[in-house]
Amino acid sequence: MTVSHFFEALNLSYLSELDDLRLDSEGQDVLNKRLDDKRQEIVFLSKMMEVNPEMVAVVLHRGFSFSLPAVMDDLLSREADEFPEWQTFADVVSIAPWAQPIADAFLKEPGGEWFLTAAAGLEYMAARPAFAPVSAGDDQEDDDVDGEQDDEADGVGGVVESDNSFSGGAGAGKEAADDWMADQGFDRKD
Repeated sequence: MTVSHFFEALNLSYLSELDDLRLDSEGQDVLNKRLDDKRQEIVFLSKMMEVNPEMVAVVLHRGFSFSLPAVMDDLLSREADEFPEWQTFADVVSIAPWAQPIADAFLKEPGGEWFLTAAAGLEYMAARPAFAPVSAGDDQEDDDVDGEQDDEADGVGGVVESDNSFSGGAGAGKEAADDWMADQGFDRKD
């Protein structure tokens, strides 16, 4: 399966944002509390949803469920300007009752449908081990064939393939994310 540059780059940022929210200075897991706090800032966050969708999408973490992985796999192959309308996902993506008012608030904003589509894609990726970035030090499973992981057990149905594959290690994924951020007008961190 091919993952677009858009989703590949944002996946790393999305996972980093979740990691940043996860632990406090004492090492305690405070993710749920911090996500609850962020959910109170929807008006402010809605101003950032087009520029930094990965930073805003975390408020919907664990708020989606997916009934047809093949449709989501197709979405992940699309660039940001190729998204189908949000309504096309009505039968495929379910929004948890607690997340529905948040989704409704985003849908009232210009670009809200685009944002929810991106957020659903990011959450779909975050829930699938096949899309986790591989760092250079990660151990391979003994049953890997030619260095490729067997991802059939996670329901995704294959190895993630792309021009900037995560298999290049953490540095390759970070470089892709840095390139994407630079394309969006942000200064590079060196």
